[in-house]
Amino acid sequence: MKIVNYTMIVIVIVALSLLSCKKEANILTANAITFGEIEKMMKHEFGENAYYTDVSIRYSKAMGSVVTATVTNVPHSLKMEKWNATEDVWKKISDIFIEVPYGTLAADFMFRLNDTINLFTLGDLAEKSSIKLKNENNIQNPALHLASIIFPKNGDITKTEYCIILKPENSNKTFSFFYTIEGKLIKTVS
Repeated sequence: MKIVNYTMIVIVIVALSLLSCKKEANILTANAITFGEIEKMMKHEFGENAYYTDVSIRYSKAMGSVVTATVTNVPHSLKMEKWNATEDVWKKISDIFIEVPYGTLAADFMFRLNDTINLFTLGDLAEKSSIKLKNENNIQNPALHLASIIFPKNGDITKTEYCIILKPENSNKTFSFFYTIEGKLIKTVS
């Protein structure tokens, strides 16, 4: 009888340990290194020269991190695909057909992940936004809620913005930070 009780206790402890490890694996560290790794994963999945109209990284305690991308390798086809990744597994969500003004190239309304626009910078700005929120608003443990690249509908790459939305632990209030493509703060919204 004692052996069975000890065995059950060991099984419960191992199960709880595994569940807690799984939960820890879903925690997203919002910084340049982590986001740079996400970019590498995207380039592996979609190719070095893929075109995007939308890239975002969401985080919630319930779901963990979710990377969403609208991507194509053939911009002149006007067909794009929306993909989500959770726990490094990509799943195609839908096909999207875009329209562009007559006489223009579809690629002019898309961006590539490269030196000009990249997730490394997005992650760096997420980390800086978190530090800014801690220092200026005395908010401890702000967590990433959303990080995204906002590419302008008119295709003017110089108007691209990085958006970071942070959510303090145990609060529904969000703080949004908008940056230029060069990483200069445009505005904060709370």
